[in-house]
Amino acid sequence: MSWEPRPTPDVNPETAAFWAAASEGRFTVSRCGDCGLAFHYPRTRCPDCFSDRVELEDASGEGEIYSYSFTEQVGGWPEEALPLVLAYVELDEGPRVMTNVVGADPESLSVGQRVEVEFVDTEADDVSIPVFTPV
Repeated sequence: MSWEPRPTPDVNPETAAFWAAASEGRFTVSRCGDCGLAFHYPRTRCPDCFSDRVELEDASGEGEIYSYSFTEQVGGWPEEALPLVLAYVELDEGPRVMTNVVGADPESLSVGQRVEVEFVDTEADDVSIPVFTPV
């Protein structure tokens, strides 16, 4: 089974600007205008102070592996895309992002390892998926 391009994730009004930026090769985080918290996944209210003064800002797209796991078998996942590495990446801006790490042997990865964002095309022209790769 081929999986290029990837299926398109659900896009809703809260996440549309994030996905649009990703399709332009930009990784964004949300920042609260009241308490200053940077957070991810995009939403209209700050998860800390509940302010609605939230704006997207470009992030560096760099960080380090906070935690990860990998598997050789995933139902419905294309064999050529295995092993699947699921990770939390702590961005330099602070938030932790659940993502995939690609382009590396899972046995060579380690907690604290530096990674940077890449974008994978989907079936939709205006949506790309951020994944991370070792620096």
